[in-house]
Amino acid sequence: MQPLARLRLQLTAWYAGVFSLVLALLGAGLFLTIRHQMSRHVDKSLSAAAAALEQAARIRETERASARGAVVDAVDELHIPDRSLYLLDEKERPIKPAEAPGWVLEATHQAVRSKHGYRNLDAPDGRELRIYAGRFTGTTGIPYIAAVVADRLELEDEYTSLIETFAAAALAALLLVAGGGYLLIRKSTAPVERSMDQMRRFMADAAHELRTPITILRTRAEVALEQDREAARDAGTLRAVEREAARLGEIVRNLLTLARADAGERPVARLPLYLDDVAAEAVDAVRPLAEQKRVQLEVGAFEEAKITGEPALVRQLLLIVLDNAVKFTEAGGRVRLDVSAENGRAAALVSDTGVGIPAEQLPHVFERFYRGDPARHTADGAGLGLAIARWIADAHGARIDIRSAPGTGTRVTIMFPLSPA
Repeated sequence: MQPLARLRLQLTAWYAGVFSLVLALLGAGLFLTIRHQMSRHVDKSLSAAAAALEQAARIRETERASARGAVVDAVDELHIPDRSLYLLDEKERPIKPAEAPGWVLEATHQAVRSKHGYRNLDAPDGRELRIYAGRFTGTTGIPYIAAVVADRLELEDEYTSLIETFAAAALAALLLVAGGGYLLIRKSTAPVERSMDQMRRFMADAAHELRTPITILRTRAEVALEQDREAARDAGTLRAVEREAARLGEIVRNLLTLARADAGERPVARLPLYLDDVAAEAVDAVRPLAEQKRVQLEVGAFEEAKITGEPALVRQLLLIVLDNAVKFTEAGGRVRLDVSAENGRAAALVSDTGVGIPAEQLPHVFERFYRGDPARHTADGAGLGLAIARWIADAHGARIDIRSAPGTGTRVTIMFPLSPA
């Protein structure tokens, strides 16, 4: 498994683990709170049932005192679902019903003497019960005890149902969070993966580009050492060594420039300058190469265009573009440079009549070490120039655009923000 894929799984596991811990803590707190609320609800229902029993007992006394014939017993008529009602006298002897189990009487005895009147008890058949018992006085002043018993199973049933519902919801949420977290982590690490791929490709390309001049230098040196000294031949060998060393030095300098740019260690000066003046210097610098290749170098419109930036970097940017235009234009061809200023932008346009670039290769021309088709491999260079050009343009807030087609030449437009006059 690749390190990045393993890292994604580890992050997803941590994310799911933390979420599970939060759910567990939240669920525990929620369950305890709801359990307490349910217990309070049961206790309130028990006390309400006891109050109803007290009311029925007073009605029973009143009816018995005022009626001459038989009357309906209000306590016998009182029925509360899922509640067992017991009316006892002050000596804790059952009145209604006439008989009560001993364990109920014992629980009533303990409950009526407790602080709040509530007790948990276990029935002989294994049921878990809750009892409430309280003293009251009837309308004739006779003391009574009202006891109400409820099955705690109804509380447990509600609690179990709540746990099952919450567990199902938590599991679904955990699956969604794990899946969504993995997608988010994958998306967030995608730039890192791309950077790592680019770094690996960059290192491989750099090693390949450096290997060629190093191999040539080593071969030249080995051959020269095996031969007898001869001034003319040695001079040719040294010139070849000098060329390869210069090429090697240029590659290393470009690599260092890009490395410092990537690390943010190459500050860019912000000075007022005129793009037309820097462009004129770049044209003068590249003219000897154009004359050597017998390529016509033309200077078109040159409008005054004030921008802000580092003169050396802007000059290097224009030199890279002009140098590429000359290199990939055959003898007898033409390279033209125009500088204009309009709509708040300063533009440098370099056009040539060279070999052109296929449409499928245009998106890749700014990649490091990319040189496209074999026709472009014949030119000197390691394919780092346009990568440096893109960095310089980005550092100056400029935009560089390339339009080209095979056999029709290439147009490179560099747009800088104009500085206030």
